[in-house]
Amino acid sequence: MSEGGHGVSVLRCANFLSSLLQETYAALAAYIGRQLGTEIVFSAGYNLDEFQTGQIDVGFLCGLLYVRLRATPEDPVELLAAPVLLPERYQQQPRYFSDVVVRHESAVKSFADLRGRTWAYNEEASHSGYNLVQYSLLERQQTASYFGRTIRSGSHLQSLQLVLQGQADATAIDSHMLDVLLQRNPQLSSEIRVIDMLGPSTIPPIVAARRLPVPLKQQIQHSLLHMHEDARQSALLRAGGIERLVAVQDEDYNDIRAMLARVRAAEQHRVNIML
Repeated sequence: MSEGGHGVSVLRCANFLSSLLQETYAALAAYIGRQLGTEIVFSAGYNLDEFQTGQIDVGFLCGLLYVRLRATPEDPVELLAAPVLLPERYQQQPRYFSDVVVRHESAVKSFADLRGRTWAYNEEASHSGYNLVQYSLLERQQTASYFGRTIRSGSHLQSLQLVLQGQADATAIDSHMLDVLLQRNPQLSSEIRVIDMLGPSTIPPIVAARRLPVPLKQQIQHSLLHMHEDARQSALLRAGGIERLVAVQDEDYNDIRAMLARVRAAEQHRVNIML
């Protein structure tokens, strides 16, 4: 953040979520800038340390990353808002699912059919792609060895490509991302099937660096919470599958904290057995 005569001249925003949502979050950031009369620098996020060092002021990030950041000694971020998605399955709440996807012609009909199959996931830092899947396996009294083979793809889109190309049998996709993808590419619905929905979980939030002045954070939050009241901005939100943005509290992410704790405990137990 760079200071100017009116408090802030540049606000640096970063998207740590799928590139598919880059356009939506860039529009969100631009709206904040117009409301504040501030220049916006928007980029893809790579390093969470930048919240602490002053290189990122506002971020769009996975709930798992938020939970992990809050648990660090630096505790560099706080919540501003979170999306409420359009489809009815979200029940007007800031939540989302992890959709388990297979090719349309696959013989796999349910999660139970995935035993011994090839599973693609994006990365360990993802809640919908990894943490929630590991938790769901534990709920089924299984471990990652349930799958015959796992492939780390690096992104939800890459995981989906592996499934479409037949290199993986299934993957778990952030349901917000999949909703937008199907909205933009309707023909994809004839190529894939959703065989299960894991969750729901509290949806990835918009956060601010804790070091920002309180009045500035309040201004940003107010802009976000009222964005849907402007017809043009509402249309931009809806193009990204979002009805509106709502305030969320830290305790709303206790569901993800609890899942992470159980997954970590199971991983530590496996390590102890091997020692």
